Amino acid sequence: MACKSLLNVMMNNPCMINLVKFPAVDPAMINTPERRYSSRSNFTKKICCSTTVQITSLPSSLSSATRVSSVPPSCLALNWRDVQGLNNWEDLIQPLNPLLQREIIRYGKFVTACYDAFDLNPNSSRYLNCKYGKNRLFSEVGLGDSGYEVTKYVYATADISIPIQNGGSSARWVGYIAVSSDEEMKRIGRRDILVTFRGTVTYPEWIANLMSLLSPARLDPDDPKPDIMVEAGFLNLYTSSETNIRFGLQSCREQLLSEVSRLLRRYKNEELSITLAGHSMGSSLALLLAYDIAELGLKRPTVSLTVFSFAGPRVGNVHFKERCEELGVKVLRIVNANDPITKLPGFIFNETFRVWGCASYAHVGIELVLDFFKIDDILCVHDMQTYIEMIKNCPGRSKIRRKRMDLMKKLKGMKMKTSLVPWRYVAITCVVYHGCVTLANMMRLAYP
Repeated sequence: MACKSLLNVMMNNPCMINLVKFPAVDPAMINTPERRYSSRSNFTKKICCSTTVQITSLPSSLSSATRVSSVPPSCLALNWRDVQGLNNWEDLIQPLNPLLQREIIRYGKFVTACYDAFDLNPNSSRYLNCKYGKNRLFSEVGLGDSGYEVTKYVYATADISIPIQNGGSSARWVGYIAVSSDEEMKRIGRRDILVTFRGTVTYPEWIANLMSLLSPARLDPDDPKPDIMVEAGFLNLYTSSETNIRFGLQSCREQLLSEVSRLLRRYKNEELSITLAGHSMGSSLALLLAYDIAELGLKRPTVSLTVFSFAGPRVGNVHFKERCEELGVKVLRIVNANDPITKLPGFIFNETFRVWGCASYAHVGIELVLDFFKIDDILCVHDMQTYIEMIKNCPGRSKIRRKRMDLMKKLKGMKMKTSLVPWRYVAITCVVYHGCVTLANMMRLAYP
């Protein structure tokens, strides 16, 4: 009778249902390599087959707001490690679990705040910087009740000599670091250190994106690991500084590591997570930072390190991917099947067509593929806000990833001859350019 009563309580309590889906995590199991958190009991498997389906498999008739809000907020505090990728989001993507769905949207909004606060008015004194002070940022962009406090703004500069608009400094605001409040900590189950990055906006950033030659990362001075290589442009943005000019800023890397280290020391006695989120170029910076933190050993083994990548390009070679996985960096890549940026660099030689490991680009992490396209608004395929809207309305298993259809084929099928011409030139240019870059990488490695 006691067992039957307990089972009835579990069936009728949404939080208990999620506990069955996401077993509570013992920190000791994370620290001890011999006891990896990977297996589940037979009892748990039986419950998953019958009950948990009601949570993860959602009726298409429900609105996105109903689907996301139907899961009690208290469940996140119990299951946050799984949502942060402890088991590489196993059974959480197909179909998309509501807790994970809600967290992707939440972190996506933090990234959108970077765009909303970025000043693009050439006549403004804050041109190409944040329009608001740290204390006002969230309230100004509609995230006043987010439960996070901004602790530092982050700037990046590209070591590229081109004319700039305001003075001698080429540093541009690319994101911020924030930390969850005491009240938010109760809701999400831990103290969360959040770092977010916007995507490409300025000319130096566009040029850096085209610097597709692979370059050794060498972020650990004690063990450079020359076979671990990343895109030269992203590395340039991450490591370049302005220390050669008066009042120049430190590199983006130095700013980030300094503040993250400070927050890790401040909250060392609390349960912690580090969450990095970015869009496009910003996702590349987020992944470089995650690798850097893990490679330098700045965090304790119990501190989760997760990247939510929106529309992110490839960042490094196969050895970079393997090293990130070895270090336990968790990456969830939210991509649009029709977004060409997610297929670059390494358009030809990549993880699916490897010629030489050092010269082939590779994506890192688990992929959540969406499929959206508007013929009257081609740029939406890479738009951050569209990504969020698609996640909000993300349907069940059969609709998450429809049959992949190349963007060029869709345009050609609609016989848009006039519009197709420039896109055809862009496609051909991308293929030739990145093919030549890959060949140059191979030659440089063969004949250093």
